[in-house]
Amino acid sequence: MTDRIEKTIMLKAPLEKVWRAISDSAQFGSWFGMKLDGPFVAGQDITGAIAPTTVNPDIAKMQEPYAGKPVLLRIETIEPMTRFAFGWHPYATDPDTDYSTEPMTLVTFALSETEGGTRLVLTEAGFENLPEHRRAEAFKMNDGGWTAQMGLIEAYLAR
Repeated sequence: MTDRIEKTIMLKAPLEKVWRAISDSAQFGSWFGMKLDGPFVAGQDITGAIAPTTVNPDIAKMQEPYAGKPVLLRIETIEPMTRFAFGWHPYATDPDTDYSTEPMTLVTFALSETEGGTRLVLTEAGFENLPEHRRAEAFKMNDGGWTAQMGLIEAYLAR
């Protein structure tokens, strides 16, 4: 068990295009698999619901059972072309559990321009603060989930 997930991908897309895919809530929701209720604004919460990704039909099918599940993101940081970060309740999928009293993990997208594209480093940290009974499962599920999400953003940008 560890406290932090980190994924790195080299995207064959200009920095500006990657930034928009991450920082524009409509674009983010399209590839990630969420329908969000407004724009991302630093220091504010945004709500929405799980909605299957528009990028990959196999992953969309895996997301389908969670469609409509409410989502809350607490937007922490928006540093244009560089960093976007939000807090959320990881793997909060049990309809009979109120996750609102639990600590959030922090998800950070860090971007840097490279020759031929953009380097994206995704981190999610703070798992040690979760209730012990769900810590390991949330980490395991999000580790696999972020691997899938890196493929989704790559496919979204390739369109």
